[in-house]
This record gives sequence, C-alpha cells and structure tokens, in this order.
Amino acid sequence: MSLMHYKTKEEQVADFLREGIISGRIPRGARLKQQEIASQLNTSITPVREALKLLVAEGYVVGDNYRGAVVAPFDIEASTEVLNLRILLETQLVKGSVERATARDIAELKVLAAEFAGAFAAGDNEGARAANYRFHHRMFEVANMPQTLHFVQILWARYPFDLINRLQGRVSRAVEEHDQMLDAIIASDSASAMLATRQHIEAGWQELRSSLALHAQERASR
Repeated sequence: MSLMHYKTKEEQVADFLREGIISGRIPRGARLKQQEIASQLNTSITPVREALKLLVAEGYVVGDNYRGAVVAPFDIEASTEVLNLRILLETQLVKGSVERATARDIAELKVLAAEFAGAFAAGDNEGARAANYRFHHRMFEVANMPQTLHFVQILWARYPFDLINRLQGRVSRAVEEHDQMLDAIIASDSASAMLATRQHIEAGWQELRSSLALHAQERASR
C-alpha cells in the first residue's frame, strides 16, 4: 500500500519550480526571482530560498552571485548518459508501482493521464507538458522508493523534456505511450510496464536526436 508523502512548503515550492522547468514554462537561462515566486505561491521568502538551494544541488538551477538563481542550460552530450540512467532507474520505479498500486493510486493516475490528453486536445501545449510531469512523478511516487525517485529527479534536471515535448506530434504519441504504461499497471504486468516505460523514454530521445540532426543538415546546406 502506497502512502502519500507529506510535503513541506520547501518541497512544494521545489516541485512547482521543477514542473515549470521541465514543462518549459520557465525557460532555460531564466532568472528566478525569489520575491516573485513567493508572491505567486503566496508564501514567504524562506521556503523559496531553501527550495532554490535544493534545485541548485539537483542541477535544475545554477547559482550565480551576480544574477541570482538561473535555470540551468541544456547539454545534449550529457543527456546521452542520462538516458541510460533514466531507463535503469525508471523501469525499477514502475516495477515498484505495479507491485504497490492501489485502486486509489490507479484512479489518480487515470485522472492525471486524462489531464495530459485533455490539455493536448485543447491545444494547451504548456498545460500538457506540466501534466506530463505530474503523471510521471505520481506514477513513480506510488513505488514508495524515495531514494530512487530522488535520483530520477536529479536526472530529469539534465534532460531536455522541454525540447522533446515541442516536437511535432510528440505529445500525441506520448498520450498513447502513457496509456500503455497505465494499462500495464492496471493489469499488474511488471514486464509490460517496464518495457512500455523504456520505449517511452527511448522514443522521445530518438525523435529529438533525429530532429537535431535534420536541423544541422539544413544549416549546413545553406
């Protein structure tokens, strides 16, 4: 049976910022102003300051004495190694989720998957990217493997979700891939859930690499 983890204000702020960065709502290189974030979330500066320290440690944010906290840039070379680590850890998390998921967990995941699909259908790309983060985070949270999830969140900081989810047709394909993962969890089929998770991760990465290679060819031919 999975337990809902109580989140401190610091953790709530950090999760809000992670979602914003991964979805692309907060762009790479953007300066994160503590007072603006505190006002937006109706909280004090202290949890914002502590959340930013956590995100610097995880790699989502770069600390700069002159500009303050800045969203970290994207490094495609580092992402290749991150890809393999994501597959290793996320397949273990989804296996744990299959083993621990309750009817309530599955109902929550169905709602989150529907929010993702609904945002895409409505043309709300930013909303879809944010819902994508919430779906994956909740799915892995069900596994009740907090250390593994912590390492995965560090890997997510170094992964180009914002670029992948902007690729033509990618979100539509991700809707189907989410359904495959969710169907496997509902069926208590660990092997299928792990395979679907691996294919989901690999599909986005391969599409990004193909897109970047095409753009490089187009630039070279000009």
